[in-house]
Amino acid sequence: MSNLKAKRRLKIKRRVSGNIQVSADRPRLVVFRSNSEIYAQIVDIENKTLCASSSLEKDINGMKENNTAKAAIVGSRIAEKAKGLGIEKVVFDRNGFLYHGRIKSLAEAAREAGLQF
Repeated sequence: MSNLKAKRRLKIKRRVSGNIQVSADRPRLVVFRSNSEIYAQIVDIENKTLCASSSLEKDINGMKENNTAKAAIVGSRIAEKAKGLGIEKVVFDRNGFLYHGRIKSLAEAAREAGLQF
């Protein structure tokens, strides 16, 4: 990744994270995307990971799907894990990534699975 792209993403990340209001009843749903994989985790107010899911899990990684479809599976999986912990509402932290493609697919699948943000 070029240095300009990394600086741009960090600038967007700082701007987005300044507007996120995390509370005890609304933890963050943090998304990270690399060139080939996507990761999602729910983090509480003390920055402790409550649950996580990624496209590297065995049953997802073995699928012959494209990355957008895998992101949707990760989104529904993280929503199921969160509901298992009793978490219904989260704050979506896109982590400086633009809201389209894999990020959008993950968010929409998590919403469809019952997570509110």
